[in-house]
Amino acid sequence: MILTLACDDRPGIVARVSTLLFERGANILDAQQYDDDQTGRFFMRVVFDPGAPGADEWRAHLRPLADDYAMTWTLRGRKERRRVMILASQQDHCLADLIWRWRQGELPMDLTAVVSNHPASTYPHTDLQGVAFHHLPVTADTKPAQEAQLLKLIRDTGTELVVLARYMQVLSEDLAGQLEGRCINIHHSFLPGFKGARPYHQAHSRGVKVIGATAHFVTADLDEGPIIEQDVERISHRDTPAALIRKGRDIERRVLARAVRWFLEDRVLLNGRKTVVFTD
Repeated sequence: MILTLACDDRPGIVARVSTLLFERGANILDAQQYDDDQTGRFFMRVVFDPGAPGADEWRAHLRPLADDYAMTWTLRGRKERRRVMILASQQDHCLADLIWRWRQGELPMDLTAVVSNHPASTYPHTDLQGVAFHHLPVTADTKPAQEAQLLKLIRDTGTELVVLARYMQVLSEDLAGQLEGRCINIHHSFLPGFKGARPYHQAHSRGVKVIGATAHFVTADLDEGPIIEQDVERISHRDTPAALIRKGRDIERRVLARAVRWFLEDRVLLNGRKTVVFTD
């Protein structure tokens, strides 16, 4: 099982958690912790062999301790698969990569659906066989109705995580709020910078020396959500805009895949406007 917790930092938290697990017959397999000196918050992720007790029994054991420390906490079976929905627009490099990793077993998730504001014929080179695909076109006038359809689909499928795999639609404040903490976006730059259309052409015109990508939680503030993962690659004056696009797509794919995997493995904890990421 995987236990994650966050609370105000106080002496004895690690001792209390480890003692409780020991006394109930659990064996700790991995433990990571972090004290944020600036916020006074404590974060912990523990992977343990639970022994005979089931999840409900373990939650009953942990609840008094969590109440003592006013913890925000989760407990989940390590083999439990999260239900994930992917949203995409015309560009399919991130969509195709996530589907490939899912089929290979690299991403331990159940894919509830792929949703796009473009028809499935937009992705002739992406393997959508056996995947529930929903075409939800959107215009400025139909955006509220389209988002209502999308939210209903998320609820009806029991989706736990929504991934914006280059979904080129800005979520409304209401929808972003309802998906807070469970919606990940990939941004085409090492935030902040080069927002809007043709970002790699903007970067080329400015003579940048690195390009990058940022995976972050979606909030009502556009591209201002807590950052989960970032990566960059050095470029030179020899790189054309087409080369930047090609290299940028590679960065976007791997950054988004890491962020999704870390979320699925309960490695990402919110810390106000930031995240604590217990990487493997």
